[in-house]
Parts: sequence; C-alpha cells; structure tokens
Amino acid sequence: MGCFTFVKLMMVLLNLLILLGGLTLLSTGVWVALESGSLLQILGPFTSDAMQFVHVGFFCIAVGSVLVLLGILGCIGAQKESKCLLLTFFSVVMIIFISEVAAAVVALAYSAFAEEILRSWATPALKDQYGSDPLVTKLWNYTMTQMNCCGFTNYTDFLGSRYAQESNGNLPPSCCRFNSSTCRPEAAQLSAVKGCFHEILKILMKDTIIVGGVAAGVGALEVLAMIVSMYLYCHLDNRVS
Repeated sequence: MGCFTFVKLMMVLLNLLILLGGLTLLSTGVWVALESGSLLQILGPFTSDAMQFVHVGFFCIAVGSVLVLLGILGCIGAQKESKCLLLTFFSVVMIIFISEVAAAVVALAYSAFAEEILRSWATPALKDQYGSDPLVTKLWNYTMTQMNCCGFTNYTDFLGSRYAQESNGNLPPSCCRFNSSTCRPEAAQLSAVKGCFHEILKILMKDTIIVGGVAAGVGALEVLAMIVSMYLYCHLDNRVS
C-alpha cells in the first residue's frame, strides 16, 4: 500500500470519526440545551447573560450538525480525489475549529463569574417574585425540596422579601430542617439549611466538563483531518503538475 493510498484511507477513517463526533456533539448539545432550559426556568431569565448557558447547547447542536455534513463531504472528497471538495472541506473545518476555540474562551470567561451571574438571576426572584409569581414559586419550591436547600445562599435571601412580608415574617418550609408550616427566621438559623448555589453550580460544572471533553476530542480530530486533507490536496496538485 502506497503512502498516498494510506493517507487517503486515513482521510476516510477520520471523516467517519468526525461524523460520529458530530453526532455525539449534536446529542450532547440537545441534552445541555434541555437541562440549561430547565435551570433557567428555575432561576428566571432576569438578565440577557442568563441565555449564554442555553446558547452553549445551541452552539453544540449547530456545530454537530455541520460536522455530520462535513464527515460525509470529506469521505466523498477523498474517495473521488476531488481537489475542490478537499479544499472546501479544509476551509470549513478550519472555520469551525476557530469558532470552537472562541466559544471555549467565552465559556471559560463566564465560568469565572458563575457565582455573580447566578446571584444576579436568583436574588431578584427570591426577593420580589417568590410567593407572588406562581411559576417562580413552584419551580423554586421544587428545587429546594429536591436539593434539600434553602434560597440561593441560605435563609437570609428571604429576609425582608415580599414572601416574608405577606406571611407575617415566616420563611418557606424548606428553610427549616423539619419543614414545619411555620418556619421562623430563628428556627431557620438553627436549622442551617444550605443554599442552592453549590448544587446548581454542580449541575453547570457537570455539563461543562462533558461538553469540554467532547469538544476537545472533536477538535483533535478536526486538526488531524485538516492536516490529512491538505496533504491529499497538495499531492493531487503535484501529480497534476
């Protein structure tokens, strides 16, 4: 088997891997978008920054779809030995790779301010909308019950809130260890129920690790595919000359 034939076969195999990687990234993007959508419902879309987490999922869906098409394009270009298809393949993969690097930088920048961003969503909801907005109240009650937590930081998020004013100073039952119907601030302080921030952050970090691992693997395949496709393109060019 000659060197050109070997590289051609490698190009086909790489594009099959890119095809599989695209399908994996596509399914991961759908999963992250659904989980992030549920999380935003819990926190409430109080700032435009909140949508960045959903945009990560949508970005993965878009890139995964393009990678599936590219995998098919690369296989055809290598099999047919088409310079036009190989150059198109190389150009599109390079653009996608640069876009993925830019998206990774944005994701890292937002992760550094995760607590501040989450706090900017959660605090207004707990202070102004919890107890008056049925959707926000239901979702926060569900979150606090499932995660065994109270508020964003702790019970102090409800002190002076609209809910506390309308319930004669009582706090949500989840803020007291025994979930009593009348949870006074003193009882909540003794119960020391943790806030929901760390549990929410765990969900976000889990998604980030999974997406980052998948994206790193796909990125490595893209770099290798660009090298192989350019080698084939140059070899065909020299052979024609």
